[in-house]
Amino acid sequence: MKITVLLGGSSEERDVSLSSGSAVARALRSAGHEVVSWDTLRGPITPEREQEILDRGIGQAPPAHLEKDIVERGDLGPMLGAPEVEGTDLFVPVLHGGAGEDGRLQTLLELRGVPYAGSDRVGCLLAMDKEVSKSLFRDSGIPTPEWVALDTGLHGVDRAVEAAGTHADRLGYPLIVKPPSGGSTVGLSLVHDPSELEPAVLNAAALESRVLLEAYVEGRELTVGILDQEALAVGEIIPEHELFDYECKYQPGLAQEIFPADIPAEVEARVQQVGLAVHRTLRLADFSRVDFILDGEGTPWVLEANTLPGMSPSSLLPKSGRAAGYPFPDLCDRIARVALARNSA
Repeated sequence: MKITVLLGGSSEERDVSLSSGSAVARALRSAGHEVVSWDTLRGPITPEREQEILDRGIGQAPPAHLEKDIVERGDLGPMLGAPEVEGTDLFVPVLHGGAGEDGRLQTLLELRGVPYAGSDRVGCLLAMDKEVSKSLFRDSGIPTPEWVALDTGLHGVDRAVEAAGTHADRLGYPLIVKPPSGGSTVGLSLVHDPSELEPAVLNAAALESRVLLEAYVEGRELTVGILDQEALAVGEIIPEHELFDYECKYQPGLAQEIFPADIPAEVEARVQQVGLAVHRTLRLADFSRVDFILDGEGTPWVLEANTLPGMSPSSLLPKSGRAAGYPFPDLCDRIARVALARNSA
């Protein structure tokens, strides 16, 4: 089939998306598909440019101050009318964060009647907004750390900082402070005591008008991939830093990512079961990745679900797939074929 891979974009995770999308494009070609790569900020990308992106790797910090891409501008027309894209059977979004993952891209594609891989606008919106998704987890009996959301746009930053102190005393230290719709831990802080709280709130508020305070659960960080209603292998992440932050995620040697995780079979089964429950609760489609903290009592606490997780061969979902018997090209091919069949139903 002819596939157009959408990558890049203008979110803080642009560099990650460029790397993921380039890897997916190359994998789909190796699986026999005709593939076009389209950066939603800059336009078409050649196979040679894809290789340059993969060779360059991902920088230590996310990019900033990018202009709006075609998704943020709400105008896919120039791309859809481009000769390179003509005849596309399926669009495969590999955009991380921002308008590519929060449902805006999916809405624009649906309005055009364009078939695409991954979750629809509703699933993307539910998963991206952690305040909403955590509420759904709680109501569905899925363990998730206690939290509170503060609206700095409604009440002002000063009042939010003041309120954060009261909620932090209730949640206890240490605690997590983060934007509710961010990814790749951008804007996230681990706050150890009251002296660190205000800078953390201001850091998160610089990215979004809401700030999420979340109870910190000490334990092992686990993740599981979901592919077409199948839970893949459970993995464990052991970062060199205190948290699995942006640098640990994307700089070689700063985290151990062990697939399959060295955990008892009953714990593995429980994590897979809860991962599938998260996928279904949020109405996700085709593929996703669910992240957990496993506490000392063996309870897997859900941190978040990712509708468009990292997709380079060294990313977590591909490692989960490989450990379950899906080499990277087969994983990408399976996602595309499942998505096309769902769109054709």
